[in-house]
Amino acid sequence: MKQQKLKTRLFAIALSLLLIPVIFAIIFVVALRWINPITSSIMLQNDIHSVLSGENKFSAYQWHDWDKISRHVAVAVIAAEDQRFPSHFGIDFSELFNAITSKSERLRGASTITQQVAKNLFLWSKRSYFRKALEAGLAILIEIFWSKQRILEVYLNIAEMGDNLFGIGAASAFYYHKTPAQLNRHEAARIAAVLPNPTQYSVLQPSEFVVKRQRWILKQMKQLGGKALLEKLD
Repeated sequence: MKQQKLKTRLFAIALSLLLIPVIFAIIFVVALRWINPITSSIMLQNDIHSVLSGENKFSAYQWHDWDKISRHVAVAVIAAEDQRFPSHFGIDFSELFNAITSKSERLRGASTITQQVAKNLFLWSKRSYFRKALEAGLAILIEIFWSKQRILEVYLNIAEMGDNLFGIGAASAFYYHKTPAQLNRHEAARIAAVLPNPTQYSVLQPSEFVVKRQRWILKQMKQLGGKALLEKLD
């Protein structure tokens, strides 16, 4: 009898240890449906690393609401990062399968915009299958509780877009001395072109790769329907 009670208690403890993080994750995800984040996990890690290394260069970040961001920027990041964003439910299984079977370093290439939001808000940068599993679970939660427009709005505000530059507000001010609402197609595509590695690639001194990628993104923006693409977002 005592052994049975002990097993039941251990099971209850184990279940609690599993459920508590899930409950907290749901609470945070639901809250951020309406509350704009003042920072993100990746920004905090960036700032901590900066302090520990003695650089003391802190993340530049300023929130801009959806209606204060050029639609060109929204279309450009969809074209560059996740063309099936309007239709998938947080995970693009086709891209994920291709990334796994190709045996390449393109695990990031399988990450949807929703997964990148989950990673940036709650997780860490270092790649691992454990992080990808957490990222996928959080992405599904985000898709359940947020609209596509909200997901894209948050992504545009917290994505790393340069060295210590987070979000389109900081990026547009630094690169073009403009507000996000003032960016044109070419400027939006140039910023989107560096997203695969915004600390390695430069917007102001673009490499041949960045220039070619910008041209490709501009073509994709047109083929996807331009601003009309955003009408598919709920």
